[in-house]
Amino acid sequence: MTQPTPVSFSEQDIERFAEHEGRIAVIVDTEGRLDVAGRRVNRLSKGAVKRALAARAGDGMKEGAVFTLAYPAGMAAEAIDIVCLPRNASETLARRAGAALGKLRGKADLLIAAARLRRPGHLISGVVLRDYSFRDHKTGADAPAGSIEMMCSDPAATGAEAAPHLAVAEGCFFTRDLVNEPANVLTTTEFAARLEQMESLGLDVEVLDEDRLEELGMRTLLAVGQGSDSPSKVVVMQWNGGKKGEAPLALVGKGVVFDTGGISLKPAAGMEDMTMDMGGAGTVAGVMRALAVRKAKANVVGLVGLVENMPSGSAIRPGDVVTSMKGDTVEILNTDAEGRLVLCDVMWYAQERFEPAGMIDLATLTGAIIIGLGHENAGVFSNNDDFCKSFLRAAEAENEGAWRMPLGQAYDDMLKSPIADMKNIGGRPAGSITAAQYLQRFVRDDMPWIHLDIAGVASLKSETSLAPKGATGWGVRALDRLVADNYETE
Repeated sequence: MTQPTPVSFSEQDIERFAEHEGRIAVIVDTEGRLDVAGRRVNRLSKGAVKRALAARAGDGMKEGAVFTLAYPAGMAAEAIDIVCLPRNASETLARRAGAALGKLRGKADLLIAAARLRRPGHLISGVVLRDYSFRDHKTGADAPAGSIEMMCSDPAATGAEAAPHLAVAEGCFFTRDLVNEPANVLTTTEFAARLEQMESLGLDVEVLDEDRLEELGMRTLLAVGQGSDSPSKVVVMQWNGGKKGEAPLALVGKGVVFDTGGISLKPAAGMEDMTMDMGGAGTVAGVMRALAVRKAKANVVGLVGLVENMPSGSAIRPGDVVTSMKGDTVEILNTDAEGRLVLCDVMWYAQERFEPAGMIDLATLTGAIIIGLGHENAGVFSNNDDFCKSFLRAAEAENEGAWRMPLGQAYDDMLKSPIADMKNIGGRPAGSITAAQYLQRFVRDDMPWIHLDIAGVASLKSETSLAPKGATGWGVRALDRLVADNYETE
């Protein structure tokens, strides 16, 4: 991740515009007014900036719009990017404009003049988030990314304001890297090792192996991974930045590093996308990293169940009955409905060990949620209105799509089994809801709980405003905002 550098507005710094060989971004308001740096750039470009603004005056300047003057006369710069933002631009608007700059810059050095903005941190956030690329498995030399500098009236204050945004961006990048990794690289063992490395950031990280999981009775989780050569694991990450003894918020993630469907084998077409079936665990890991980097004053525990769902002579079969850590028995009708088997044991363990103030699970759980909500929103299920509203407010503030879905007894009844306490599927109708109902059976009555089905938003085949094609890092920003707004102490 390229770290932006705040620099001050001085005569010497402003003169650098003439020699800068990358891209220069200047900020104008909706009336096309330039600040002191913008006026200097206009003079250096022999009035090209003002002519471009005048050409657009008839249509008005759209907030958040970015347009480019390529190879301006009289300057060394390859382009001038003109950004239309009011001084008090909203977070979403500033982030979107920054993302446009991040995409436009490619590998070039970027120099941003932002004296007009009161809080430029959101602009910086957008630039950095869109600047991501995953090239770990590309051969050949790759040109290094250029620098990002922001000219501002108070570099120290700008740096301090940008720091938490950059911490969250680092968490998003960590999530994206994990989700983008192929399954032959990101095995359960490698995943756990990468999480253990975050101890250097101040997290307490503990890896539970199969013997320990067997002792704890996590037999539904172990059943999912028993057909694979990769050992199943649960990783516990604790961030204790809040008051000592205060109950933590628990985040639980599904980490199926590859999902063939098991004996209920998936179709071959599209199976390569199942490298992203650990997206819930990836998001939990990214949130924990962001909290640690920004030294959040909150207690949060992240737990991820890491398994691989493979067909083999030892794989779980349709018709098998397994016993969960809670003690409930589950009739397996479809081995491709495996994520809920992983989550239910980890969720029960989280409640037993940590007695959290609230619990949120995340999973790329059902294709049904994509049928219902497409790729614009994650499905949100909850047993607590106030808790759910807090999350939805955080998601809206971060412009991460989320839509609440229903729960109810009629859906729960669809999980009745003639030979066990429940089935692991309820049939085709309301598939995402019955999956959530299954999980709710492993939530204590007094436990505020949210289930996030992120199957449609964790990884996309087209770019978004803040991310290129592939892993999005959805949920890292919203969950970090939830913690900041509701769990941090003074």
